[in-house]
Amino acid sequence: MNRRDFLRLLGAGAMSMAMPGISAAKSKSNNPNIIFILTDDMGPWAFGAAGDKNARTPNLDKLRAAGARLTNCYSPTPVCSPARASIMTSRYGTELGITDYIKPSLKIGLGQEFVTWPRLLEKAGYSTALVGKWHLGDEDEFYPTNFGYQEFTGFRAGGATSLDPKVEIDRKVRTVKGYTPDILTDHAMDFIRRKKQGPFLLSLHFWAPHANTKNRTPDGDRTWLPLSDADWTKFKDMDPSIPNPDYPNLDIARVKRMMREYLGSIASVDRNIGRVTQLLDELDLSDNTVIIFTSDHGFNMGHNGIWHKGNGRWILTTNDGSRPNMYDNSMLVPALIRWPKVIKPGTTVDQTLTHLDWLPTIAAMAGTAAADDAVIHGRNFLPLLKGRKPKWDNDLFAQYNMRGAGDMRTYYSGRWKLVRDFKHKIKDEFYDIESDPAEHNNLIDSPDPKIQKQIKKLDAKLLQKMRSINDIIKLPANKPKRRT
Repeated sequence: MNRRDFLRLLGAGAMSMAMPGISAAKSKSNNPNIIFILTDDMGPWAFGAAGDKNARTPNLDKLRAAGARLTNCYSPTPVCSPARASIMTSRYGTELGITDYIKPSLKIGLGQEFVTWPRLLEKAGYSTALVGKWHLGDEDEFYPTNFGYQEFTGFRAGGATSLDPKVEIDRKVRTVKGYTPDILTDHAMDFIRRKKQGPFLLSLHFWAPHANTKNRTPDGDRTWLPLSDADWTKFKDMDPSIPNPDYPNLDIARVKRMMREYLGSIASVDRNIGRVTQLLDELDLSDNTVIIFTSDHGFNMGHNGIWHKGNGRWILTTNDGSRPNMYDNSMLVPALIRWPKVIKPGTTVDQTLTHLDWLPTIAAMAGTAAADDAVIHGRNFLPLLKGRKPKWDNDLFAQYNMRGAGDMRTYYSGRWKLVRDFKHKIKDEFYDIESDPAEHNNLIDSPDPKIQKQIKKLDAKLLQKMRSINDIIKLPANKPKRRT
């Protein structure tokens, strides 16, 4: 089946995807259209406007120039499913029962009892659709249309491949010929054309730049190839700079090969974002459409000797095993927002934000809000986008329960960052982010009494936060002695 046939099926079947029991009446207000673009596995450093000299991202750079960049936006958990659950609900993964990426065999997912911002927008009269990756449960009870999306086209788990993916449309999965980012964008653009009278919410969740799970290199390594010529040509002969070339035993050839492919995958997203913004211009929708761009979590590419995210992997000539982590490059995400006539071009927001903040902020953009008794941990940062200076707490709490490998929690306050692993105490970490932003120098065992005072202070804040959300971890009966 080609993309043209696929789109024809979408047009015929999309209206059957409406949620039962929800009024089809549309708001007559001037509420903005909202396009929420989510990438998978994109590092905060991996686009031109963030300063990366290897990246080729002209359309992301235009978004940044025309709107706001959130320089300190974090994921509360540095892996896919819990990060996406926090985006939807403004709740932590431990509250949702989703603490690591969801394997289909687990048969778990996001509970329908939780408030989601797509549901709030649907009730406010928005036409809603999700195109792309969901990864919040494979079973029918976790289907996207149970959470505020009237239409769904994409992958319940992951796209698995950059070429000829198996895509679900009208609840049927079929192979579609073409490059995955292009296919998803085709369907996103079809939705925009059909719902151009607005207001509409489109969530466009790319699989890229996640590495392929099906395609491998000849020697069995992970790869982002194949990529279209439009995206790969500019990288295939590049000798990219890499972040930690002097890291002991770093597999430099492998890092550079991966970096080329990874940046090519990001370019495929960038090119398709350009297609979306061009369509908005053609339909005269740009001025009344909010475009939000972010990623589910960050990514490492040789940083601190690893690649991947929270479930990182060494990329050394001597070790390619697991390295669970809560490095900033795993938790920080790229975040851009364009809203013409509301957000001043070139705006920079440096306050600490997280994925928990999307629900109240997007609801405010749409002129709605969750019920007063709803549990919402995030904050509406729309005033920051408008250039106001409200009092803002910049502390950060995040968590990660990696199956069989640790129960990690972090607390970041000002210049100091504490990481505790309640299962493997030897992995505790403490960093002075002000003088060591790359997190190279672990100070957890420093004899300096000033450092130990700060560790004690953040320990107290960490435990207080955990208690406040009932995130109680049972400590081992016999704590192993911490090693440096």
